[in-house]
Amino acid sequence: MTASFPETKTGLRLGLASAAATGCLALVLLAGLPVRAQEANPVLAKVNGADIRQSDVALAEEELGPSLAQMDPATKKDSVLSFLIDMKIVAKAAEDKKVENNEDFKKRLAFTRSRLLMDSLLASEGKAATTDDAMKKVYEDASKQITGEQEVHARHILVETEGDAKAIAEELKKGADFAELAKKKSKDPGASDGGDLGFFTKDQMVPEFSTVAFALEPGKVSDPVKSQFGWHIIKVEEKRSRKAPEFEQVKAQIETYVTRKAQADYVAKLRETAKVERMDKPDEAATKGEAKPEAAKPADTKMAPAKK
Repeated sequence: MTASFPETKTGLRLGLASAAATGCLALVLLAGLPVRAQEANPVLAKVNGADIRQSDVALAEEELGPSLAQMDPATKKDSVLSFLIDMKIVAKAAEDKKVENNEDFKKRLAFTRSRLLMDSLLASEGKAATTDDAMKKVYEDASKQITGEQEVHARHILVETEGDAKAIAEELKKGADFAELAKKKSKDPGASDGGDLGFFTKDQMVPEFSTVAFALEPGKVSDPVKSQFGWHIIKVEEKRSRKAPEFEQVKAQIETYVTRKAQADYVAKLRETAKVERMDKPDEAATKGEAKPEAAKPADTKMAPAKK
């Protein structure tokens, strides 16, 4: 969000005086600035003499968000502009009817104003907190927790009965190709990839599966294993220590986390000096204090495992 400050009469006089002192070139440059600004923010429509500019359309697109997601750019722009035209027309009619004097309108206007003030300030606090140093610190701390955890790269064949699983195990013992059997006989959605599960950590699979997979040596095939999904034959391809993803891969997640945490901390700090009285829970408020609002809690940051 950018703030636009009106030019004061004093500021204007100072600007012209300076231009006169520095000659015609400065005057030309000063004269050109407003024109370029207007060209960058053209008037797209007029409603009863009031301008609707490109910046108004951009703001409306931001506010309307999800309802415009499926539209192509041209349709989106036309729809938003039509909406703004209708809004101007109806808003003028509402002013003529003195709707702003309605008590319900006043309450909603006060609520919207407070919400915009809150959103603007928290956005500013969040942006200020997302420095490169802060994000790198979060990345380094999370990387330390990830590095060293074991991962297994495995394939599996999933069937419905123990008998089917035993029959497949016999075929494998006779030299059948695991991936080809998975494509032909596995009921798992990943069967088309030869039952390839990629790399996973122990807690990413059901316990029955993980226990066997992490006990097998690379290249080995398990006996039939039962889980809630059916019967599995597991082949371990590779084992490794888990690596943290590159910073750029998770930068967006980290930025979101740092932003939300800064906002939550800021709200908590303000609460410490605010006098809050909960009339619905006076005793609880007096003894336990106020809890942080749920919306202000930072989301967990869990880095996705690095791909092979």
